Amino acid sequence: MRIESIVCPDYIEEKLQAKHGVTCNEARQVLLTQPRIRFAEKGHTEGNDVYAAFGRTFAGRYLSVFFIYKPENQTAIIISARDMSKKERKAYGRK
Repeated sequence: MRIESIVCPDYIEEKLQAKHGVTCNEARQVLLTQPRIRFAEKGHTEGNDVYAAFGRTFAGRYLSVFFIYKPENQTAIIISARDMSKKERKAYGRK
């Protein structure tokens, strides 16, 4: 999967900060630093499948970033991001 563009809508940015204490900038950093990506779930509409990216920010914070991937323009649309759970972090360490 090649990501050329990353989009974080304003309402998502507000939710990430309020609910999870994560900035869109941190979520972008994870997507830019060769994260471990897996399919998360089928989208409600065709072409809107959800993927999870597991990685670290430039400051070393471990995050799980959920996004919709648009292959036609290689764009990732961030829909959520949070700190990795202990289980996710353990699996990420085995990478």
